[in-house]
Amino acid sequence: MVEQLQWRRGRARRASAAVLTGLALLTACGGGADGDDKPAVPPTASGTLEQLASKAHCEPDVQTDAQELRRANCTTGDGRYVLATFATDRGQREWINEANDYGGSYLVGRKWVAVGDADVVAALRGRLGGTVETASPHHAGNSGGGGSEEGHSGHHKS
Repeated sequence: MVEQLQWRRGRARRASAAVLTGLALLTACGGGADGDDKPAVPPTASGTLEQLASKAHCEPDVQTDAQELRRANCTTGDGRYVLATFATDRGQREWINEANDYGGSYLVGRKWVAVGDADVVAALRGRLGGTVETASPHHAGNSGGGGSEEGHSGHHKS
């Protein structure tokens, strides 16, 4: 009797593991139970400004070429955006924190950022990987009433 219970427990564990493995594979492949067919996101790209621009199918128009920051304007079939690379992670985060005051959509990788309209950033993510951050402008115009930070959402990652 004890052997039979142990056999059933082992069988139940194997079945649970198989279900969990199947769900993990389904999630990793981008398909979900709701039929969502989102394109797969590639691993986050890395490299120089020119290498990233090439992966994004952009001929970069370099605007800033400094040791700590390189920035270029890009135009592709998806639209216009700015691509920036940073010498340090800290420099990148400080730049993003300041840029968040203006709102917008950011595609963020290790030591690089692409900034553009949400649909352009989404298209770039399919080529460069990375994480999308969206920011609500902190000071969106002159309301005259001083405004309120209540309900302020800041920026979100997806």
